[in-house]
Amino acid sequence: MELSNIEQLLEKYQNAETSLQEEATLKNYFSEGNVATHLQEYESMFNYFAISKSETSTKPIQLNPKKKTNWKWLSVAASVALLVSVYIGNGYLKEQEARAQYAEVMSTLKMLSTTLNKGTEAVASLYVYEDTVNKILKTK
Repeated sequence: MELSNIEQLLEKYQNAETSLQEEATLKNYFSEGNVATHLQEYESMFNYFAISKSETSTKPIQLNPKKKTNWKWLSVAASVALLVSVYIGNGYLKEQEARAQYAEVMSTLKMLSTTLNKGTEAVASLYVYEDTVNKILKTK
């Protein structure tokens, strides 16, 4: 086989573009032993593939039977988890709404208290005015 053809096949092999027939051609070339010096690094790779293909294992393979997963219990557990999270989330939202309402009521009561305090001060000044008028009218 021509050396340039082998080099082209190697290039295709490295790019994963070879067919099975082209790979067989490469394996045959590298198993013959007449390999060009600049391609000898590939010879060990193809020889390894040939050796590893013939290897077999004498150990028996233990197959573990698959355990049947009871999907019904898993779906029930997921449903319960979903319901609990919705219940807790709903309680959290109600708590947040209650806190917001409490804050609004407190600000309204504070504004009412401030307004009433201003009215009380105005009434107190009226009492001072009335006392002064009474002193003047009694003295005359």
